[in-house]
Amino acid sequence: MAAPDVNVVMAYDGSEHSEYALEWYKENLHKPGHHITLVHVPELNDMLHSTRWANSVYVFDREILEGMLKEEQQRIQKDLEKFAEKLKGLGLGGKVKSVAAARPGEGILKECDNANIVIVGSRGLGAVRRTLMGSVSDYLVHHCHCPVLVFRHPKHFHLHGDQQEGQKTE
Repeated sequence: MAAPDVNVVMAYDGSEHSEYALEWYKENLHKPGHHITLVHVPELNDMLHSTRWANSVYVFDREILEGMLKEEQQRIQKDLEKFAEKLKGLGLGGKVKSVAAARPGEGILKECDNANIVIVGSRGLGAVRRTLMGSVSDYLVHHCHCPVLVFRHPKHFHLHGDQQEGQKTE
């Protein structure tokens, strides 16, 4: 009997955290019948805080805004092409999708309607930063209708309390 189709949605931004999650998924979970969608939610912070605004006579100079939007679209397109090549290089069939949203968690959630599982890397922010900035993985865990698998990169593992290096927690 053939394995049922599984729709996997993976938050992907090309960071070492999302790279690790994708490679771990490929080595440990991927099976025939899995359909993976890499979801990228571009953040426009760099564009909005650009120094080019300071040189503009008007705060929202149309030519500057159009030029910046075009550059941003080109950057996003290059990222998507790079992400598609990564999927192909790992031998994973699937698609790459860019989603516009105010916050990454909201954008990823938009693509989860038909997902059986969502995979996301964790940047491992401290409690204060996570509280102030929000956590994409925390948002998804609390709002997704399906299981959410959160990966922490081994390089960013932190010991807790009196735990010694090499000791596992139970």
